[in-house]
Amino acid sequence: MAIDYDKLINWKFDDIEQTYTTKDSILYALGVGLSMDPLDMDQLRFTYEEDMLALPTMAVVLAYPGFFLKQPEFGVDWVKVLHGEQGIEIHKPLPSAGTVVGTTKITEIIDKGEGKGALMYSTREVREKASGDLLATLTSTTFCRGDGGFGGPAVDAPKPHVMPERAADTVVELPTLQQAALIYRLSGDFNPLHADPRVATNAGFKAPILHGLATLGVAGHALLKEACGYDPTKLKSMKLRFSSPVYPGETIVTEIWKDGPDVSFRCRVKERDIVVLNNGYAKIG
Repeated sequence: MAIDYDKLINWKFDDIEQTYTTKDSILYALGVGLSMDPLDMDQLRFTYEEDMLALPTMAVVLAYPGFFLKQPEFGVDWVKVLHGEQGIEIHKPLPSAGTVVGTTKITEIIDKGEGKGALMYSTREVREKASGDLLATLTSTTFCRGDGGFGGPAVDAPKPHVMPERAADTVVELPTLQQAALIYRLSGDFNPLHADPRVATNAGFKAPILHGLATLGVAGHALLKEACGYDPTKLKSMKLRFSSPVYPGETIVTEIWKDGPDVSFRCRVKERDIVVLNNGYAKIG
């Protein structure tokens, strides 16, 4: 069964309303590794309810419509779907608790050709319910590995951010907990690939892997620490490509290049010296 381009591109998603509490914000922050040193007062602002702040990257787990590509009418080979890219634009600081409404739409599906897969681009706007204010815009690229040649548009995909050729200006090393995926999944992504060793082995991994968006959260922490002085209002946007999985317990090394408000970044796993996030770009203000 081939992708039903017209059905997907015209699909009207129901708005998703979500109420979250400071407990949820704390759980998210712990899931991406904050407060491994519980005496670090900068990090404690995100993991303790007194004068609490929310991490900007928490926007990725708010008002999410779920894994809709599993619906058979779309014709997607969902087992072969991968998360290729993610972007976050913060319009207004996230409250540490509140009610939000998410509106999702598919903006394009590019046919890379038979045997080459397809790229699906989607956007989600997250608004504060009470005020209607736009808090964040999330952009996502999904690589549908088994769905090329369905007859859709064959236009060129947008080019990734070009990384600087000079040595990184600074490097931030952040460890992950061995139980990091088990904590992060409580923020809403219950894919057994991140919890069940049997599922992970069947998928070709030696153990459950960390969620890609959790790795993004670790990169966001590195940027918050090094480029923003732990002031979440300074992180205006970030985007990146997922290039390889992380195993919980590994150390994520974030290389950072600063060019005024424009920041480039890349993440690698220290233990295996492999790039796991690439072509990263952030706007600092």
